[in-house]
Amino acid sequence: AMIGPFYTDPDFLDLEEKIIFGREWVCIGHIGELPDTNSFFTVQVAKEPLLVTRSDSGIRVLSNVCRHRGNLIVEGSGRQKRFSCAYHAWTYSSEGELIGAPHMDKVEGFDRAACSLPEFRSEVWNGFIYVNFDHTAPGLTDSLKDLDAIIANYDLATRNMAHYEETRWETNWKCLAENFMEGYHLTPTHLKTLHPITPTSLCVKMKNGPNFTGYYAKYSPDYPDRKPFPEGLTEEERKQSPMFWVAPNHVVGLATNNCVYMILFPDGPDGVRIKWGVVSTAEAGSSAATDYVALCHEFNAEDKHKLETLQVGLKSAFYEPGLLAGDDLEGTIWDIYQFMAERLASDVDLSEAI
Repeated sequence: AMIGPFYTDPDFLDLEEKIIFGREWVCIGHIGELPDTNSFFTVQVAKEPLLVTRSDSGIRVLSNVCRHRGNLIVEGSGRQKRFSCAYHAWTYSSEGELIGAPHMDKVEGFDRAACSLPEFRSEVWNGFIYVNFDHTAPGLTDSLKDLDAIIANYDLATRNMAHYEETRWETNWKCLAENFMEGYHLTPTHLKTLHPITPTSLCVKMKNGPNFTGYYAKYSPDYPDRKPFPEGLTEEERKQSPMFWVAPNHVVGLATNNCVYMILFPDGPDGVRIKWGVVSTAEAGSSAATDYVALCHEFNAEDKHKLETLQVGLKSAFYEPGLLAGDDLEGTIWDIYQFMAERLASDVDLSEAI
């Protein structure tokens, strides 16, 4: 395991925000948050406020910083075609064009066309929206072809949005990512909630890729089928949930009928802002969906307690990291460490960080 400062040092977090969140494909939301034309939501990645819009021309990820004096243009989410900064009423279209700037036409040198909001590279993968601030980075979807092959029959992209909320836990963002990605804690931490479905003893690691890792949470043989199934699931797939991490901040538990996901944003070394939801093969509001959402609230509360006490323990001057459990139980944690090391280790050139 890693030393405490990996999770508690504010200088290390600053490096992560610049290198990891500044160069990698970062998940920022699900298309279920943009159900209609002119829907929008706002989000912040590291220190970059973003405005995510859905117009007739598609989904765009724009800077949420006014081109006049730098105030935030809009907060929250909703449905509207135009966005007016309440500070001086500069107004932008959902494509980011400046369409109104009171009294500025009288200012010499003012060029409205030159004041559009910056647009960042974005891709939608299986219903999830990603952004990348690095214009030289390779594309996302091509890099996830191996993961796509693993989850193809689960029809993740077509599932219905059954629940969505935002919250904050007092733990480091990596602690939550690692917790979601290992089955070693399932039986002791979730004895009454998840152990009867997916006990620790049945976890099997999947083959990882350069920017993802995961494991199969196998179902107890006596647990009832988790329906409705997507068409095309094999007999083996009907008995397991692929649990996977897409680097750096997206974790997914893909059951045969319901899927819980979390999107993680560092909020200081001791905090994480979380966007999480459930997408389901069942209709939103059905018992199959709502019962699972209730279960999610139960096991999330269990994890939250353990991770917030973990954050306290990691600050101990006497903590010495122990060995990881076997590959099927904590091999995913090793994969996450490798991803971080390849980008932040001492032999990596960090001079071009944004």
